[in-house]
Amino acid sequence: MIVETQLNPTQPVNQQIYRILRRDIVHCLIPPGTPLSEKEVSIRFDVSRQPVREAFIKLAENGLIQIRPQRGSYVNKISLAQVRNGCFVRQAIECAVARRAAGMMTDSYCYQLEQNLNQQRTAIERKQLNDFFQLDDEFHQKLAQIADCQLAWDTIENLKATMDRVRYMSLDHVSPPEMLLRQHQDIFDALEKRDADAVDNAMTRHLQEISGSVKLISQENRDWFSEE
Repeated sequence: MIVETQLNPTQPVNQQIYRILRRDIVHCLIPPGTPLSEKEVSIRFDVSRQPVREAFIKLAENGLIQIRPQRGSYVNKISLAQVRNGCFVRQAIECAVARRAAGMMTDSYCYQLEQNLNQQRTAIERKQLNDFFQLDDEFHQKLAQIADCQLAWDTIENLKATMDRVRYMSLDHVSPPEMLLRQHQDIFDALEKRDADAVDNAMTRHLQEISGSVKLISQENRDWFSEE
């Protein structure tokens, strides 16, 4: 488990612990099947067990861990069924968001998206996969902001944790950042033209990428996946 103990005293402790553990699980620093101890995590962050317990509950709601009374908590295997269902729901939401955003684009929004794409390009050049992964999310979140529907991104964020593990595992060889950047650029080009149909098509192609990559990733890491 990666050691990270510095918490921001101005932010809720349980939310910070949740975000750090979520990241560690998504990045496979805490692999599927690993037991999680409230006591060990509370020692790691030098906090009481209550915020850790609250973070565990949120992780369980996102499908990342299983809490077994009297038996402890464990990191879930990656559910292929959850990945498939999550992809379906995310595509439905994000394509609708992208179409709406196409009709609400401004020069300022174009500039903000271009800045994000430039940062993605820099992260790729520097081989900073973690930074690219975060910038990828920020690109999609920005579209929800442009469409004036933060609820859409909040919904996606809550359901995509299992998909994120596959996304991260795919970055180095199955779905390379260079390809994902080209897909983001296609989405941006359509948005810049205010072409809702082209945006919908570009977003669909982009989000279907994970459906193709999950089969190979699951074959490479059979012990980490389940059909359920």
